[in-house]
Amino acid sequence: MQSELTPETAGAGPNVLIVDDSAMMRKLIRRVTSVVGVPIGTIFEAGNGREALDILEHEDIKFVFTDINMPVMTGTELLRAMHERPEWQHIVRIIISTDGSEARREEVSGLDVKMYVEKPFRPEVMRDVLSDLSPTTGR
Repeated sequence: MQSELTPETAGAGPNVLIVDDSAMMRKLIRRVTSVVGVPIGTIFEAGNGREALDILEHEDIKFVFTDINMPVMTGTELLRAMHERPEWQHIVRIIISTDGSEARREEVSGLDVKMYVEKPFRPEVMRDVLSDLSPTTGR
């Protein structure tokens, strides 16, 4: 499990889990989520769906940003596992992937995905996603 708890990321807002096999992409998403002007709590990171499940078991997560194509356990498998757990129904699921095909979107359509963001994305997209879905912004 790879999670990072640093003073820069431990705020008063909801906790975020970033799931991507690319450390560079996790770092980019982390950076963008921490500077968009929306309160964020602790940002956790996982390199695949299996690591993400371990974090979900032990932490109070509000948002999951997940890639789809990853080794060990894909994002789709992670979303299926989350969908089966009633205690995780409150978690907001957002896919961030280079694969925005209609077939891929159909594959995850019944798994409570709130938004599908295609890579590459602009920082404003992340701000809008967090603003629209966060209860702390009043929307």
